[in-house]
Amino acid sequence: MSATSETEDDKRASWLSAITVYLRARVLVVMFLGFSSGLPLALSGETLRVWMADRGVDLGTIGLLSLAGLPYTLKFLWAPVVDAWHVPLLTRRLGRRRGWLVASQLVLMGAIIFLGTRDPIGTPLMVGLAALIVACASATQDIIVDAFRVQSLPTDEQAAGMASYVAAYRIGMLASGAGVIGLSAWLEVQGFSKDTIWPLAYAAAAALVLVGLAAALLAKEPENGASEDDTGKGPLARLYETAKGAFSEFLLRDAAIAVLAFVVLFKLCDALAGTMTAPFVLSLGYTKATYAAIVKGVGLAALLIGGFAGGAVARALPLVTALWIAAFIQMFSNLVFVWLGFQETSTWALTVAIVIENFSGAIGTVIFVAYLSALCSDPLHTATQYALLTALASTGRTLFSSGTGFAAESLGWPLYFVGTALSALPALALMVWLTRRGHFRALDAQRNGA
Repeated sequence: MSATSETEDDKRASWLSAITVYLRARVLVVMFLGFSSGLPLALSGETLRVWMADRGVDLGTIGLLSLAGLPYTLKFLWAPVVDAWHVPLLTRRLGRRRGWLVASQLVLMGAIIFLGTRDPIGTPLMVGLAALIVACASATQDIIVDAFRVQSLPTDEQAAGMASYVAAYRIGMLASGAGVIGLSAWLEVQGFSKDTIWPLAYAAAAALVLVGLAAALLAKEPENGASEDDTGKGPLARLYETAKGAFSEFLLRDAAIAVLAFVVLFKLCDALAGTMTAPFVLSLGYTKATYAAIVKGVGLAALLIGGFAGGAVARALPLVTALWIAAFIQMFSNLVFVWLGFQETSTWALTVAIVIENFSGAIGTVIFVAYLSALCSDPLHTATQYALLTALASTGRTLFSSGTGFAAESLGWPLYFVGTALSALPALALMVWLTRRGHFRALDAQRNGA
């Protein structure tokens, strides 16, 4: 056989391996867990607001319900519990990670049903409490799924697992958002009263958690999912030691503060642009129906394709190279909105802008998740450290984005989106500095088992 034939065979084998990795059992388990993680988000957010508006609840009360999302930002505070404590009966039968997974999913199903059966007119406080319970159970599930994914997938499956997870997460969000709202509308057309349709719709969403529950029961416990020997230590002592160990282990690493700053800043430009995308599009004269149709149609397709493209890039290239690609794609994709602002109002122009933005954002997200996963290599502290990093990463979406409306009013739309692109520069500067210190090289060596 000639050298050329061997090369072609190697290429075909490489492409086949890149495709079939998505069909491996561990990757499929992570994909189904991703669906279960994405499912509850809208149930205590967008879908809940639609339900309350449909029942005639005042806007002030609806706005206050956004506070129910705080557990997603604060989840790192109780992540050490997941690393330190066992779940009675379930841990002994299923293992630490799977025991916690099943427990959180059972609580989540009950919480969703409880929320769906509250009366938003008569007992709005109970609705708020139920939404908070759903968010807490959902955030806890996220903590465990992240730790399970990082620990259960070998290096050659991490990128595929992340791409599958992100894609399924978005589909779960769509099911609990547009899916549940659409089901409620269909039930109303069938003659059901408003008092009946929403409990039924929420019960259907609770039933979808069974997808993740089945995945957790069929999965294998990660080999490195066990905790350190805690014989003779009480629950509070174990919790304290775990929390202390997780934070101190990370903070004692080389350039730890710079790494944390990089985590905060990397997705900032994407978050700043995303916060104002809908108001900007509507200000151009596009209708809500047109915008929603594009976002949930070709926009979703672009997001899913971008996620799998990001997984391929993260799998094929060194971590720092993949991060540079993601950073520049995110940065320059923001400028597409500057272009959109100078176009005639048309469906094709909006479609181009949304497709580019969603595709670029998905690539950046998957590659960034690959970086966060590489930072959480200690199996004793995976849940706590990953929860902390994702909480820091979300500050761009929560804290820094709070003033974007004022910035857009002051600068005007073109300068605002140029500014969001330039907000990527601090992260790029930190990436240069961390590269010179060998930070990414060390993570690649660790990922490759060197």
